[in-house]
Amino acid sequence: MNYELITWLIPLPPLLAFFVIFLATYKNNKLSHTLAIGAAFLSWLLSMFLFAFAVTNKEVIEKGLISSISWLPTADTWFKIGVQVDALTTITLFFVSWTILMIFIYSVGYHNFGQPKGDYDRPGLPPKGAEIVTDDGHHQHVLSIEPMYARFFGFFGLFAFAMYLLVVSNNLLTLYIGWEIMGLCSYLLIGFWYAKPSAKAAAQKAFLTTRIGDVFMLIGLVALYTFSGSLQYEVIFSESVLHGLASTISPVFGLSWAGLIGLLILMGVIGKSSQFPLHIWLPDAMEGPTPVSAMIHAATMVSAGVYLAIRFFPFLSAGWDGTTALTPPMLVMAIIGSFTALFSATIAIAQRDVKRVLAYSTISQLGFMIAALGVGAYVAATFHLVTHAIFKALLFLGSGSIIHGMEHGVLHTQEHIDPQDMFNMGGLSKKMPVTFATFVIGGFALSGFPFITAGFWSKDEILSGAFHGGFPVVFWVLAIAAFLTAFYTMRQISLVFLGQPRTSAAKHAHETPKTMIIPLMILAFFAITIGWVGISEEFPVIGGMVPNWLESFMESMLVGAHAPVAHHSLVPLIVSLAVSLGGLFLGWLFYRNIKEAQADPMEWSLAGFYKVLSNKYYIDEIYSYLFINPSKWLADKVVFKFLDQKVFDGILHGLARLSIWLGEKFRFWFDVPVVNKGGDNLALGTRKLGNNLKITQSGQIQDYLVLALVFSLVGGFLFYLILFT
Repeated sequence: MNYELITWLIPLPPLLAFFVIFLATYKNNKLSHTLAIGAAFLSWLLSMFLFAFAVTNKEVIEKGLISSISWLPTADTWFKIGVQVDALTTITLFFVSWTILMIFIYSVGYHNFGQPKGDYDRPGLPPKGAEIVTDDGHHQHVLSIEPMYARFFGFFGLFAFAMYLLVVSNNLLTLYIGWEIMGLCSYLLIGFWYAKPSAKAAAQKAFLTTRIGDVFMLIGLVALYTFSGSLQYEVIFSESVLHGLASTISPVFGLSWAGLIGLLILMGVIGKSSQFPLHIWLPDAMEGPTPVSAMIHAATMVSAGVYLAIRFFPFLSAGWDGTTALTPPMLVMAIIGSFTALFSATIAIAQRDVKRVLAYSTISQLGFMIAALGVGAYVAATFHLVTHAIFKALLFLGSGSIIHGMEHGVLHTQEHIDPQDMFNMGGLSKKMPVTFATFVIGGFALSGFPFITAGFWSKDEILSGAFHGGFPVVFWVLAIAAFLTAFYTMRQISLVFLGQPRTSAAKHAHETPKTMIIPLMILAFFAITIGWVGISEEFPVIGGMVPNWLESFMESMLVGAHAPVAHHSLVPLIVSLAVSLGGLFLGWLFYRNIKEAQADPMEWSLAGFYKVLSNKYYIDEIYSYLFINPSKWLADKVVFKFLDQKVFDGILHGLARLSIWLGEKFRFWFDVPVVNKGGDNLALGTRKLGNNLKITQSGQIQDYLVLALVFSLVGGFLFYLILFT
């Protein structure tokens, strides 16, 4: 079997589905979602073929499977693009293909395929429901199908294509192309309900915020190509290039060129993976449909940022041997990652929206991964990327199922409440048992519940990496963030599922269709079992009983230094157990008996600080004050009123007045005396000639015959003279 060809083909089915849906099938909902899911299935199938081949062929992983073609001529050489299969590609394709396929299938039920059209539904707005007449003649309000159903699956196809392209690329140029297509798709899908002002604003915010990081990243790519003459991984990650750039000083702050380029690339990662200070776009991305949230938080977008950081780790760590001081990019990652993990976790404990809690959770967990890379825990970061993608997809799809059930209750009761506010829920464990069971599995995995969830094993590896690597500040900051994670996760589970329903809508919520719950069950299975592939051999009792497959599989990717595993200590394990179980217990203790009219217990526990947390530390307001408002003032007062109206318009108006003046002078100096008078004189001469000739015109035919006879005789005589004399 030609596995190079398979790798080339993996991104293509979703791209073809995108074009076919928008060009041909957009009026047929069933055909459109069949094409999209079929394309996602084909990419999944090809990915699984490649995964099975790679994990059973050690030689492929050690040497890599690379296929390139010449694309653009560059003087006497060619710029090459291609695909590459190595350990990181293989592992990433596994979780990307599974999560994308599950989200595609889930979207059929989420967008209410098979339901009637709503009488008041409009494109660009969420469906408002439809009214039907039952068999017994009663009128009933039910969920209605999404007005732009086919459009949604078309955009999803393009989104999936971009992520697959990024993962299989063997160079940073096509990776960057996939990176930017994902930025476009995030804009289109976050603002999918474009007639909703908050969704439109969120799409613009996401697009512009991530562009900030992307500009720096592009500068880094240009600098890297300038020095290495290539963007292919096998060239830029070679020992000669890494050593050369690590030992050459740039003109910026005395950084090496490797350090400077690494920081520029890292800016792109910070923007895409929503790390402080560019974290502000991700919570607002909840304005899009829930499957979009799952795609962004698990399968694509933010995972792409961490993927790039892992892929680029040999460059970020160039010059570090595991014992010396961290390189500047690693130091920045350790600081920003650990700070973001704690910062976002504190905000999550005060959020009421079921999806917004998960959004801040994503930012926090991405911080864990970035911090792990910062302290050199390369394998731990990769491990958590995989487990997080699985359980976060499960949680977001679970939250969509919750909202879906609550919306049914809202339509049934006509109660005017926010179906996403957790304080309007309660008691849903009995109404939605499958959603409850799978959400608890995902929530416990996020919390790092010991031994039986994948999140425990990957998060424990990160804490161990920070502790054994000699970074106690990073270790304790991440430990506190892990405690808060467990706390707000149990808070969410308690408010949504436990106790009694706090609204009429919650009393009438019901389980979602099979197209939604089957993906939840599959992801729940992985949220438990996928952690078994990375159990550390130093783990007490069971370490070594199950081979640490992930670490041995990723060894081929460790170019240069990585954090050595020091002697085993029970401290990280004890801390991991304490923060997980302690946070879950306190979350249950605080929120197990929330009554109908009761406020959030955290509101009086934290006093005024609760308002700070619920308002996200007023970061949006600070950014508005420092950046947005000055930009608006600059745009209005300087660019518009001064530059545009006075300078540019003044120049244009001056040119217009000059043109009028020149036109007037041209008219009086040339047009009137030359053109006009010349024309007038020609006309007068023509008229005078006509007047002189008109006397020959008597109007009598006899005169004309005599004149013709005279001319004929004269003409004949002249002809005779010419010919015969």
